[in-house]
Amino acid sequence: MGMLHKVEGIVIRTNDYGETHKIVTIFTREYGKVALMARGAKRPKSRLASASQLFIQGVFVFQRHKGMGSLNSADIIDSFRMIRSDILLTSYGACMIELIDRLLEDGQSDPELYEILYQLLFRLNDGEDADVLLSIMEIKMMTRAGAAPVLHQCASCGSAELPFQFSLRYGGALCRRCLHFDPYVMKADPKVMKLLRMFQSINPVRIGKLNVKEETKAQLNQLIDLYYQEFIGLKLRSKRFLEQMHSFTDEVNKKNND
Repeated sequence: MGMLHKVEGIVIRTNDYGETHKIVTIFTREYGKVALMARGAKRPKSRLASASQLFIQGVFVFQRHKGMGSLNSADIIDSFRMIRSDILLTSYGACMIELIDRLLEDGQSDPELYEILYQLLFRLNDGEDADVLLSIMEIKMMTRAGAAPVLHQCASCGSAELPFQFSLRYGGALCRRCLHFDPYVMKADPKVMKLLRMFQSINPVRIGKLNVKEETKAQLNQLIDLYYQEFIGLKLRSKRFLEQMHSFTDEVNKKNND
């Protein structure tokens, strides 16, 4: 018999295992990412069936063995029903949890990140701006990936004098005196630079509802994507899917308006 553990966590990945079982990856407050065998979870009558689904937040009791632990029981705290019943919201949530799944080592404890994920899912479920919430997660995960951009001062000379532009070559902000060092510097809107700084340093609990213009969000997203390609080398499957969904929606809207 392995030791029993009781943890609070959020399901970030599920894989079918055989006819009736599932392997459930839970991002826990206490132990970080933990993969567990949920026996019989694919049977509709199983008491683990409803708790072995993506985005479920609950209290999970599991046994640790030498190999993979096994899930004994689960009490659901929040099922984030709106996220799970809306394909677009599901896609945004999927990007958030895929970032954690791909960039965090197994068993690496990060209670602060757990709190961030919970806050962002709660707000996504509550109908807040999905693009903004995803950007916050992506920026928080840059630090976890060991590739945080320099945003609060010039990455070249250290000056804090605004305005800054964004340089991929220098990995962050450049002040106007250092712009000439990078011919490819990105003319980032001051609002975008301000949001980047805020999202990097602030706890999501303290961020009020944000009204961000579409063009600001588009530039923010473009900048984040380029940064991920350049410094983290990660392209999320779920983000690709999200982009396809957006272009599909745009086409439909265009047809309806023509």
